[in-house]
Amino acid sequence: MLDIKFLRENPDKVKENIKKKFQDEKLPLVDEVIELDEKVRKVKLEGDNLRSERNNISSSIGALMREKKIDEANAQKERVKEINDKLVELEKEENDLNVEVRKRMLVIPNIIDDSVPIGKDDTENVEVEKFGEPVVPSYEIPYHADIIDRFNGLDKEAAGRTSGEGFYYLMGDIARLHEAMIAYGRDYMINQGFTYAIPPFMIHASVVEGVMSFPEMQAMMYKIEGEDLFLIGTSEHSMIGKFKDQILKTEELPITMTSYSPCFRKEGGSHGLEERGLYRVHQFEKQEMIVICKPEESMDWYNKMWRFTVDVFRNLDIPVRQLECCSGDLADLKVKSCDIEAWSPRQQKYFEVGSCSTLGDAQARRLGIRAKGENGTYYVHTLNNTVLASPRGLIALIENNYQEDGSVLIPKVLQPYMGGKEKILPIK
Repeated sequence: MLDIKFLRENPDKVKENIKKKFQDEKLPLVDEVIELDEKVRKVKLEGDNLRSERNNISSSIGALMREKKIDEANAQKERVKEINDKLVELEKEENDLNVEVRKRMLVIPNIIDDSVPIGKDDTENVEVEKFGEPVVPSYEIPYHADIIDRFNGLDKEAAGRTSGEGFYYLMGDIARLHEAMIAYGRDYMINQGFTYAIPPFMIHASVVEGVMSFPEMQAMMYKIEGEDLFLIGTSEHSMIGKFKDQILKTEELPITMTSYSPCFRKEGGSHGLEERGLYRVHQFEKQEMIVICKPEESMDWYNKMWRFTVDVFRNLDIPVRQLECCSGDLADLKVKSCDIEAWSPRQQKYFEVGSCSTLGDAQARRLGIRAKGENGTYYVHTLNNTVLASPRGLIALIENNYQEDGSVLIPKVLQPYMGGKEKILPIK
């Protein structure tokens, strides 16, 4: 959410930013906010003047009573009553106007960084850099679900009976490999100095509103019927929410944390071959990282964070690339974002396995997260990034380490988590 003062003083810049995001339908909101804001300030000024008058009158009533000027004192008391009645009206009007301002401010997108490429949607995202040589072996690589089936590692039929479309059982060595990746991602981030956390997997609506836009919430999150609780779509939600309505000390910054959680999303159902396996599912597990820092440090942290993910995947012998998200592909709260995509030797193309974002002070303003320094309080900046999510990461690992004999090599960094195994062998 933008600073109302910034919008008031820079309406043209806010409108230009809306155009860059190809959301022209939101342009009228800027003028609506300015108009409503003027009304708020006018009502507030009227209320402040009346409170000042009431204070002066209240001071004079005692003197009038001492001077036995009873009629004048009673007249002043009547005026105080009129002021109090009027203040009740004004306070309600001010509150109603502020609700309308906030409703619109929550929809107006954050100001994107100047370095963000301009484009309408994800088809116009820009490749920045590749890491590792993408290899296509001389032998055929089967579809990942077929590879996993040879290890008796996947049962979607049983999951359909228990939970429906979009769920799965991972079994045996495949389940163990999945957990090994998550554990490695956890330990990698701890070694980078991040504090490990396991957060709540359900959060209140007020936290949801603080961390994401309403359209995102509608598209992603599952609501617990009859409760003010949502299942998290990523642990970033509850990790940032941890600091809701807190005033931090500047010397405590930056706060760097890495968190594990299952994630639940209303991901799409079956849409062809790629949906048959584990690309789009309603439940997955993820190791996440979040940073809360001073505003001037956020871009440095952004560049550190996405490189952590690249390093993790390269240590798993998986080629990746960094893809800069264009303006039209940025969620409304984001200042700048990039995707990390893994190479698929079967498809001979890259696919998304992680996303890194800096949100400026947008989440902090929504959630009331501030820091206190020498020059007063200020809103902090928040960032988040995927360390490693599975089963997407598992697919990349299996395809890039698949051998002609049907075995899958285990990268050296995962072998300690797999009991020292160097590869897993198919059962079928």
